Amino acid sequence: MSVLKTSLRNVLAHKGRMALSAVAVLLSVAFVCGTLVFTDTMNTTFDKLFATTGADVTVSAAAPGSGEENPQRGRPETVPADTVDKVAKVPGVRSAEGSVVSMSVTVVDSRNNDIGPTSGAPTIAASWNDLELKSVEVSSGHPPRGPTEVMLDADTARKHQLKIGDELRIIALPGDFRATVTGITTFKVTNPGATLIHLDMATAQQKLLGGAGLLTHVNVTAQDGVSPDRLKANLSTALGADTYKLQTAKEAADAGRKDVGAFLDVMKYVMLGFAAIAFLVGIFLIFNTFSMLVAQRTREIGLLRAIGSDRGQINRSVLTEALLLGVFGSLLGIGAGIGLAVGLMKLMGQMGMNLSLDDLTVLWTTPVVGLVLGVVVTVVAAYVPARRAGKVSPMAALRDAGTPGDRKAGLVRGVLGLVLTAAGGAALFLTTRAATAGPGSLWLGLGVVLTLIGFIVIGPLLAGGVVRVLSGVVLRPFGPVGRLAERNALRNPRRTGATAAALMIGLALVACLSVVGSSMVASATDELDRTVGADFMVQSQTGQPVVPQAEQAMRGVPGLQHVTAYRGLDAKVTAPDGSTVEESLSVTDPTYAEDVRRKTTAGQHADAYAAGSMAVGSDYAAAHHVKVGDELTVAFAEGRSAKLKVAAITKDEGNLDKGAMYISTRTAEQYVPADRMPRPFMLLGKAQSGKGDSAYTALKAALAPYPQYKVLDQTDYKQLLKDQVGQLLNMVYGLLALAIIVAVLGVVNTLALSVVERTREIGLMRAIGLSRRQLRRMIRLESVVIALFGALLGLGLGMGWGATAQQLLALEGMKVLQIPWPTILGVFAGSALVGLFAALVPAFRAGRMNVLNAIASE
Repeated sequence: MSVLKTSLRNVLAHKGRMALSAVAVLLSVAFVCGTLVFTDTMNTTFDKLFATTGADVTVSAAAPGSGEENPQRGRPETVPADTVDKVAKVPGVRSAEGSVVSMSVTVVDSRNNDIGPTSGAPTIAASWNDLELKSVEVSSGHPPRGPTEVMLDADTARKHQLKIGDELRIIALPGDFRATVTGITTFKVTNPGATLIHLDMATAQQKLLGGAGLLTHVNVTAQDGVSPDRLKANLSTALGADTYKLQTAKEAADAGRKDVGAFLDVMKYVMLGFAAIAFLVGIFLIFNTFSMLVAQRTREIGLLRAIGSDRGQINRSVLTEALLLGVFGSLLGIGAGIGLAVGLMKLMGQMGMNLSLDDLTVLWTTPVVGLVLGVVVTVVAAYVPARRAGKVSPMAALRDAGTPGDRKAGLVRGVLGLVLTAAGGAALFLTTRAATAGPGSLWLGLGVVLTLIGFIVIGPLLAGGVVRVLSGVVLRPFGPVGRLAERNALRNPRRTGATAAALMIGLALVACLSVVGSSMVASATDELDRTVGADFMVQSQTGQPVVPQAEQAMRGVPGLQHVTAYRGLDAKVTAPDGSTVEESLSVTDPTYAEDVRRKTTAGQHADAYAAGSMAVGSDYAAAHHVKVGDELTVAFAEGRSAKLKVAAITKDEGNLDKGAMYISTRTAEQYVPADRMPRPFMLLGKAQSGKGDSAYTALKAALAPYPQYKVLDQTDYKQLLKDQVGQLLNMVYGLLALAIIVAVLGVVNTLALSVVERTREIGLMRAIGLSRRQLRRMIRLESVVIALFGALLGLGLGMGWGATAQQLLALEGMKVLQIPWPTILGVFAGSALVGLFAALVPAFRAGRMNVLNAIASE
């Protein structure tokens, strides 16, 4: 109990200094708990949605993609309408109702704006039936009664200022049609962001599927006392197990949950990865805080040892302080994490994904995980300072106001740091010599970890030389004040190194990702210039295939020399050695050989488009001993098998179409029925000589009625790549900002504790003539040089990682290394501003010290 009282007294005595360390724990725990609450809430939202949208048993087509959207064909699989009558006769069936659901539609308002979601959720067009009443209700107007009426969900109507009486245009594969909004539906559960329209059954069949005798699903309701599993078994017996796909409501919900869960897991683990980085940075802050507090309390510890406290008690006292700090910071972090999750929900709402606070889910495991992580990290970070405190002898403590330096420990640390850094450098070197990406990525990961740890360990050794160089450039112009700031930064290299290391980690990741992102854009641009002969590209940003009416509009544009359709077709390819692989074949027109200039190791790319011919990639050819003239067996997933001759082997280099297998559209049509043939997901266009600008203008005008497609020339495409990479990097930088904020808190804490440690010294300097303004400047300059030291190490390390990663990615086609110097220099200059900001409060407090009280302090 005495240890607890002593620890509690010390925490309260240094509550201001502990608060900054508590903020580091708070932020890290908040990020973990916020991520868990947010993903759990998303799971709850989708679980409720899936639970309300399924019939007792759903009957759909047994073909690939049954009952769901086929991304290649651009429409759902169908079953005959008379399936409803067959199902209704099965024992255990109370009712059977046909439905049509399609997500291959685009809905456009009277201003030609696509009213579909921008959050990645689908636009859903469905027939109005009784099952729909489980998930939505008609809040105004009435359901559709004919081919010119449509019902719209309330969320979309509110977002796009639509009301009853407005006209919409629905773009589907069979054609475009217009309808007037006659009703508004409201979701009974949270709508995660989808746009939902309802049509009457006849219109849905004709306009979405192209035929009156087709359905996508049959929704079956069980009689009282018949379980869904029993009903499914009855249906399987009556209809045939392989004829239809049968799903109970639970199975359908599980399938939907699995699809959504894959996306949520990626997001969760990425965010938790950044939380781990924040925890790592927080360790340095907590370590520095306790190290300095132990050094400042050396006399106090010595007195405790002199009156009978043993090493274990001193050790436990410091660790108990860390435990109290961890518990306090973690509890606040749990609350902040829930607030963060609510903020993320609001942000997703702004992006179009609606999440209700009614679904906010805080599982009992979330606060437990946050509390355990926060406490463990805090106690681990304080362990070394606690051991150091326990090792202070009573006499040494009473003679000295600070912890004596250990030259031997410093030497061991320096040697260990050099060994780790050298080992990491060797691993990075081996990465650049890797022949394949798999082993190379392992060397890269090992090199990153070892060099990071090495730089952290060797930081105090580097501080002496690097800080002197930085001071010569940054501090010397400030005269004696600058020299004092330099000496303060060099006074305790271990402290300076640990403080800078926290900032180094975040900036190293920023620099690495900046180099990789810039190299990615530069490589893609270079590859585009070298290999792409097409002038224009048309495709949907959401992956929707090109509808026939849009393709026809493009083919009718004056000034185009040719238009090439590019589609994918799933198939199993069997080589002469008997090995079989599943591939998505690139099915294109012969003009594709002009649109994309592919180098070959044998044959000519254009030869692949002859009847009964194909091209394979060089990696596949080498792995399966395939050469020009060999025949491959191609079993089309949507059609028959064929024997195709290898007419060309394309060289697998560059980042465009690597590893693709090409066949002509005409060859595919011989083996795949017309109704199973996929729609193109991209169209390429080549302008006639001298008509590039006019063709571009005409093409944009021709496709203006189809806002779901983007018309891009080569300049547009390069900008799109740059914007997409930039958006991704900005998201990553935003997440890394958490680690940098914690690092800034570390600088603030170090300076604040350093000011307290030098109270007497500051008083003496003030007494001999140092003004308040000079004192504050000295502290600010010390902060700036520490921040620049961390930035220099971090940016240098990160650029090394990025350059190595680029060499590895060069195996996948990212051939160009580009260092984003404006970003690097901007971050370095920004680090100086970070240093100035971090020093504001410590410098202000130092300037307010009473000179006489400061001189009299011990």
